[in-house]
Amino acid sequence: MTAASGEFDGLTTPLETSTSPALRFEVLARCSTTKARASKMHLPHYTAHTPMFMPVGTMGTMKGVTTKQLESLDCHVILGNTYHLGSRPGPELLEKAGGLHKFMAWDRGLLTDSGGFQMVSLLKLASITEEGVEFENPHDGKRMMLTPEMSIGLQNSIGADIMMQLDDVVSSLTTGPRVEEAMWRSIRWLDRGMKAHKRPTEQNLFPIVQGGLDEKLRTLSARELSKRDAPGYAIGGLSGGEAKDSFWRMVTLSTDILPTSKPRYCMGVGYAEDLVVCSALGVDMYDCVFPTRTARFGNALVRTGSLALRQGKYGDDFEPIDKDCDCTTCRNYTRAYLHTTATKETTGCHLVTIHNIAFQMRLMRDIRQAIVDDRFPEFIRLFMQKRFGRTVPAWIVNALKSVNVDLTTLDPATGYKADPIDEDFQREPNP
Repeated sequence: MTAASGEFDGLTTPLETSTSPALRFEVLARCSTTKARASKMHLPHYTAHTPMFMPVGTMGTMKGVTTKQLESLDCHVILGNTYHLGSRPGPELLEKAGGLHKFMAWDRGLLTDSGGFQMVSLLKLASITEEGVEFENPHDGKRMMLTPEMSIGLQNSIGADIMMQLDDVVSSLTTGPRVEEAMWRSIRWLDRGMKAHKRPTEQNLFPIVQGGLDEKLRTLSARELSKRDAPGYAIGGLSGGEAKDSFWRMVTLSTDILPTSKPRYCMGVGYAEDLVVCSALGVDMYDCVFPTRTARFGNALVRTGSLALRQGKYGDDFEPIDKDCDCTTCRNYTRAYLHTTATKETTGCHLVTIHNIAFQMRLMRDIRQAIVDDRFPEFIRLFMQKRFGRTVPAWIVNALKSVNVDLTTLDPATGYKADPIDEDFQREPNP
């Protein structure tokens, strides 16, 4: 097993530890103001540092990026998609290859989702029953059933360090009895998946907190799942179009209940401001297709938001995407070159993808270092000032105030004071 670089070299005594057969989690530093913490997560293939962002490689690959490049970008864990990997290359071939790590030449951490989300979001859903999810196979049109046992069986063949339970997925905008039905069914499916898990000393199974935007149901779900003493826990059913002020409240409710000694994974979160806020709320792990998907449309991530490189104003701009970024794209190519190639040539997409992954990894390193140095509130203020300027979405102000960081109070060190606005998103900083 390999490990990440020495960010925590001076921290030898964990503040809190949990040990499972295939995972050891060590909390090494805590923010004295917020709920943020910096930790080591020892997995069978790699020791990852958290808080961390995990890029999504749907079919065991990141589009246009090799595993060696992902290593050089300091990626600790990447995601694979159980549904797609189960269809191609399939469990038989993966077992012959010795698992997905060997098949794709990746010796760091892997996490696989359960396949349930794709059943709902991408396919013609037939029905969800107590047995599982029945759907129409897009390849041959035949009806198929995905059960909790089948999902775990596929993930055992894939061999990821972390597996996700099959859950009954409902939109975060759904209300009424269907939300409670899905929450309790997801718990029953977890118990079935735990019984079907054949490699507990080699792979970790994470439950998923559900309950929509209902505080009572979220509380019940988090408490019930905590009784299972899993290696780690995920917060699911969010980032689906709900109001951000509801989103953060469900996140912080969940982290208040889930065990402090276990890793917490907020699924589907990838915007830079969300990573900063959710880390302050006590989250350790994130994933999202956004950084790599937006790169393919020519959008390069920077601390002020993103640069739409296809816009004409970049046609004669000979600056790098970000002069403070040391990725190979920023060291070697200009915005003008990327404007010419970003959405037209695979090389351009590749170069912006490299930068966007590097951006996410650097942001997470900066977050971890700020927590270790116990200056995370200062980091938050500087980040939000650069990202948004004077006006900051009210949900961010509310979320941070809940963990003792008040952006609306004048900071004497920087002279910064934010004015909240009733918008979930703000594209450009407001000076």
